[in-house]
Amino acid sequence: MKMKTQLIAAAALLAAAAVAQAQTARVANQGDALSMDPHSLNESLQLSVTGNVYEPLVGRNKDLSLAPSLATSWKQVSPTVWRFELRKGVQFHDGTPFTADDVIFSFQRVAGEGSDLKSNVNDIKEVRKVNDFAVDIETKAPFPILPNQLTTTYILSKKWCEQNQATRPVDRRKGIENAASFRANGTGPFRLRERQPNVRTVFVRNGSYWGTIEGNVQEVIYTPIGNDATRVAALLSGEVDVMEPVPVQDIERINGSPNARVLAGPELRTIFLGMDQKRDELLYSSVKGKNPFKDKRVRQAFYQAVDVDGIQKTVMRGASKPTALMIGPGINGFNADQNKRLPYDAEAAKKLLADAGYPSGFEVTMNCPNDRYVNDSRICQAVAANLSRIGVKINLAAETKGTYFPKILRRDTSFYLLGWTPSTYDAHDALNALMACPDDKGAGQFNLGAYCNPKVDQLIKSIQSETDKKKRDAMIREAFDLHTADVGHLPLHQQALAWGTGKKVEITQRADNYMPFKWISVKK
Repeated sequence: MKMKTQLIAAAALLAAAAVAQAQTARVANQGDALSMDPHSLNESLQLSVTGNVYEPLVGRNKDLSLAPSLATSWKQVSPTVWRFELRKGVQFHDGTPFTADDVIFSFQRVAGEGSDLKSNVNDIKEVRKVNDFAVDIETKAPFPILPNQLTTTYILSKKWCEQNQATRPVDRRKGIENAASFRANGTGPFRLRERQPNVRTVFVRNGSYWGTIEGNVQEVIYTPIGNDATRVAALLSGEVDVMEPVPVQDIERINGSPNARVLAGPELRTIFLGMDQKRDELLYSSVKGKNPFKDKRVRQAFYQAVDVDGIQKTVMRGASKPTALMIGPGINGFNADQNKRLPYDAEAAKKLLADAGYPSGFEVTMNCPNDRYVNDSRICQAVAANLSRIGVKINLAAETKGTYFPKILRRDTSFYLLGWTPSTYDAHDALNALMACPDDKGAGQFNLGAYCNPKVDQLIKSIQSETDKKKRDAMIREAFDLHTADVGHLPLHQQALAWGTGKKVEITQRADNYMPFKWISVKK
């Protein structure tokens, strides 16, 4: 009898161990979230990771439609005022109740010094408390897509931030850190248990979460693995359960393996090049006393010198879609008939440079991340090779995003590569963040080369408040036509999504490349 009892106990322990193992998801990415502060960097990976711990008022469903989150409902009570009814009975991870005070505090924090998400709230005039579980958000002008604008504005605990001297966001530009860099106290489905930057971060299921957690995962071990080959090997050996991005050259190999597969789909992100068009002299160029990028002919020469079809074929191996616009299909306001690139023509580019006064070209430094987008540094190498054919010598500065983002966000750059996914899935987001004349309120916050056209600015304001869809779409079209005519940026392509997963993993892939852990299950 005793032996039988021992055998049953042993079997129970083995079963428990198997369940525990099945409920741990090991996730690898080529880069790390740079901070646990959800207001410190407006970057998809950062917001995807921290979005498992923190939550917005309005979230997204699997199909990217709007979903109630910390707000249960919302409605316009006047042309410029939205009322949000807040969820009752929600607690932060430290047990503090969630109330309207936390919403007001968080919106002030997002709009304040050090925040990288000012462009989310730059059109908000005031957030007012109606009662403990309702707030009114007043905008400076009618803003019919305000709920869409708030899906990445995460709510922090006012009490926790005050107690931990974290009332201001971590400022990545200045290297300023605080408690919110390494610790976290949200309302989300997962809690932060361990944080080792660039080594590993561990999240555990929030047992007191207000909502439904569909997946069976109890623990997520998130590990940055920068080397492509190492990341692929970890997936194929079973050391990790999910990894992204899959190098385009390894998709076929992974799909042919017995234990892994690739989830592939279109992504809403546009990869583009930006140029400093504001300074009278570039910071990093052989041209002294003037700024060649102020001349449209130079910008157009760069545009026509870049062989995007060649990049699609040789660098991206077909996993990209060349574009002439700063938004792609799937974003409201995208018009396929506008998506026509100027022809790749090195001879025409040389003539444009000569006409602009640079018959022999010039040197300029190009800033590029090497661990953020699909084949980012290889794209930059290809661009540099293309530009060399018209006499432009590119001094390529490729670096980890941990140093790259702070540098370019300080506008300490002359020529750079960036990617952008409109979090609202509406053209206004890209127009306001990337193409508006920069101000200190958040407009043009990621317009790092300071492209500026007052007519585009006026259209952006009108697009924000226009409720007639036909009129609004016409204004979006006009704004993009003006930006294209100015050669305000150099759009390259929309990259494709490719996640590698073990065949025992069930996961939801969204076109915004966010990975909610609450939808991950690992089968035994």
